[in-house]
Amino acid sequence: MQDITDKEGEALDEYYTEHLPVTDPSKGGVTTQQGFRMVAIDRLSEDYLLTKAIAAHKTPTEIIGELVREKIAALAT
Repeated sequence: MQDITDKEGEALDEYYTEHLPVTDPSKGGVTTQQGFRMVAIDRLSEDYLLTKAIAAHKTPTEIIGELVREKIAALAT
């Protein structure tokens, strides 16, 4: 697995400094300030999603949605 660069690390640090995750036991896990529920994924997937999300100014959920729609579109052709 490839480590992230210093620039990517700084971007992640800045993002999580501004968007602290909070726990909410009533929702069964960790949620962000924007109300997104976090799920467990492998380290490579996590690094990819967070890096893409930060670079695109989107949420990891939006990136996942785009990937799923691309996969569906590819299957339809």
